[in-house]
Amino acid sequence: MGDLLGVAVLGAGHMGADHIRRLDRVVSGARVAAVADPDAERAKEAVAGLSGVSVHTEVEAALGAPGVEAVLIASPGPAHEEALLAAFARGLPVLCEKPMVPDSTGALRVVEAEARLGRRLAQIGFMRRYDAEYGRLKSLLDSGRLGRPLMLHCTHRNVSSPPGFTSAMLIDSSVSHEIDAARWLLGQEVAAVTALRPRSSSGAPEGLLDPQFVLFETEGGALVDVEVFVNCGFGYQVRCEAVCETGSARIGDDHSMLVTTRGTAREEVPQDYLVRFADAYDREVQAWVDATRHGRVTGPGAWDGYAASVVAEAGVRSLESGGTRTPVALAPRPELHAGTGR
Repeated sequence: MGDLLGVAVLGAGHMGADHIRRLDRVVSGARVAAVADPDAERAKEAVAGLSGVSVHTEVEAALGAPGVEAVLIASPGPAHEEALLAAFARGLPVLCEKPMVPDSTGALRVVEAEARLGRRLAQIGFMRRYDAEYGRLKSLLDSGRLGRPLMLHCTHRNVSSPPGFTSAMLIDSSVSHEIDAARWLLGQEVAAVTALRPRSSSGAPEGLLDPQFVLFETEGGALVDVEVFVNCGFGYQVRCEAVCETGSARIGDDHSMLVTTRGTAREEVPQDYLVRFADAYDREVQAWVDATRHGRVTGPGAWDGYAASVVAEAGVRSLESGGTRTPVALAPRPELHAGTGR
């Protein structure tokens, strides 16, 4: 195992367990060296059948376990800041699932802590940058073949929301992916956010404002609209259409199977993000492992995580104010991150 990157996985829930499987069975060049989760039984279940893995209930114990050379954070968002700072203190490279830190103040502390180190250690898990369709759309927009991008129309639907999901989380958890995707695709920061809500769906839990319609204005004058509907009931759908000066391009329609039988045709709709973006997650983690083994950090960084948190907070304020246009104010960008991100 000496040639394999030893990874400590923090969090053994739905996302963490899938990353443990990915590191063990899909990704080359790495192995799971330790797992930490407050639920020891859940952690043991996630690593059942794996050898050489230590199981812990505390983050520090996992980070200090034998063979740990890198960290993958898949715990709930509020636990990310402590885990990131603990990894930084040990000089361990990190792949952290989004949101990097849910609140912008904590996210900025992470950015500043990394800047004090003078080197990048964190990659943030905005996996859409590794999706093949998003990659093709990015290349097309960068080529200029369709002229200047004017608008992005985005759709983000889930079958149902998990217990405890709040109205704010539609923006700071679900729409955080669209925030990063828009910044990356357009190469522009978001300047203002307006969050509107129609009448809530009868399928939404009582008190949940679902669906929502979120509008971003970018510093370059583009508009981005996002329909987020986390209790649509029928499937997981993510789509994005870029409207440019001389043409448009849409992605997100080619991930289902068409079944024809007995005079009917039925198109299957993915039920989970781990199905829709399975390849993107695989490519993301493989790229992280490859870069880490060579002493590099690539992909979206701490600044991207911070920017997403600031924009999301502005969106939540707009939602809570009844749809007031809310400006976005970012802190000065550290020199360490001057050439990274979007």
